[in-house]
Amino acid sequence: MNLVHVLEAISSWIWGAPLIILVMGTGLWLTIRLKMLQVFRLPLAIKLIGKAPNEGSGDVSSFAALSTALAATVGTGSIVGVATAIKLGGPGALFWMVVAAFFGMATKYAEGVLAVKYRVKDRNGQFSGGPMYYIEKGLGRRFKPLAMLFAFSGMLVALFGIGTFPQVKAIVSSTENSFGVPPIVTALIIATLTGLVTIGGLKSIAKVSTKVVPFKTGLYVLICMIVLIRFADQIPAALALVLHSAFSTTSATGGFAGATIMLAMRSGVARGIFANEAGLGSAPIAAAAAKTKWPAEQGLISMTGVFIDTMIICVMTGLTLLVSGVWSGPTDAGLMTQQAFSSAFPLGAELLTIILIMFAFTTMLGWNYYGERCVEYLLGVKWIKPYRYLFIALVAGGAFIKLDAIWLLADIFNAMMAFPNLIALLGLSGIVVAETRTYMDSLYPDKKKGILAGASAGAAIDIEEKGQTVSS
Repeated sequence: MNLVHVLEAISSWIWGAPLIILVMGTGLWLTIRLKMLQVFRLPLAIKLIGKAPNEGSGDVSSFAALSTALAATVGTGSIVGVATAIKLGGPGALFWMVVAAFFGMATKYAEGVLAVKYRVKDRNGQFSGGPMYYIEKGLGRRFKPLAMLFAFSGMLVALFGIGTFPQVKAIVSSTENSFGVPPIVTALIIATLTGLVTIGGLKSIAKVSTKVVPFKTGLYVLICMIVLIRFADQIPAALALVLHSAFSTTSATGGFAGATIMLAMRSGVARGIFANEAGLGSAPIAAAAAKTKWPAEQGLISMTGVFIDTMIICVMTGLTLLVSGVWSGPTDAGLMTQQAFSSAFPLGAELLTIILIMFAFTTMLGWNYYGERCVEYLLGVKWIKPYRYLFIALVAGGAFIKLDAIWLLADIFNAMMAFPNLIALLGLSGIVVAETRTYMDSLYPDKKKGILAGASAGAAIDIEEKGQTVSS
């Protein structure tokens, strides 16, 4: 049995029914407790993206924190990951990806709330937060081993999972296929650029992210729209295929081997988390650095990350693969989207390559910061610089790892982060509800209207009086 087969067995086991139930169940539970906040408060969340007051303590603006999180989130998982999900689980995987994202919006909201509430300052005077802190400070010190497990797993994901190998491999494959650039040349250029930005820390990363993320997202959506307009007559059939395949076995056709309902669900949920990171616990690390005095305010802004990544970008990616017909062909998952684009208009593959480079590059920047905060939690600030240099070295070497092994390793490390984070979200869901009530009461002090605003702020005060850590 070779390495890929071993990793496949581990990934299948770890991403089996227990974790899928935990991911979906946590999102469902939070959706119920927050009374479908991701629906009724989505307009407010979108408004806050550009108009958050940025009052209170923090290292960067709320928009910069979201951009850093989106830099890490909107990456190859939104392109190659969607293609991989459909290649493995069939069109039905896209449906389950959307379902997971809907509940994931509530999950991402809760992560943002807790990240700000329990954040601390490190010895360098920078804010540090995320699941490792809300596990230890929210659930209590007896849960510190769980916090350490998350931080250790987060460091592994940053160094050997999402943060390096899949991104570099995606860039190298695309540039070699589209422009004939040798892998070693691309790897060295990407490593150099990564080093130039990441050595400067969060503010340097945020400065690049606030400029690149809106541009790359808008450009990709525009190109997807061109493909969908080109194959507009195929859209109804594609949507019907997605719904049908989500609840029935997908037969083998062309280069597609066929898939069961469980495989479609597992592929959609696993790749969905890889794409939008809801429940993974990574995005709250960036959210903790935002300038805000309301944990719920940053929670709403964080929630929009799932909407942008999955409900818009991943869905459009999946539809381009289906309407163009490339999903059932023999093309490797890593090149399927390129083929879909090139089938719609000239230079489509080349444009996608440029976008993919931006997606992957900014993902590496975001995950460099996530891993740095995990290292700081585990080992202290003195280990931050050695970590950065190791990260850059792994970026340079990521071009020479097999893609199958890369995605499997990423799935395994993701699960190792997700377990402790989801347990904490369930245990601290009452804190999330109380913080939401407090924030909504501040928005509607007289009429007490709005989602969850009917309850008094006393619930949050009672919780704080019981010794819970209050956000700075």
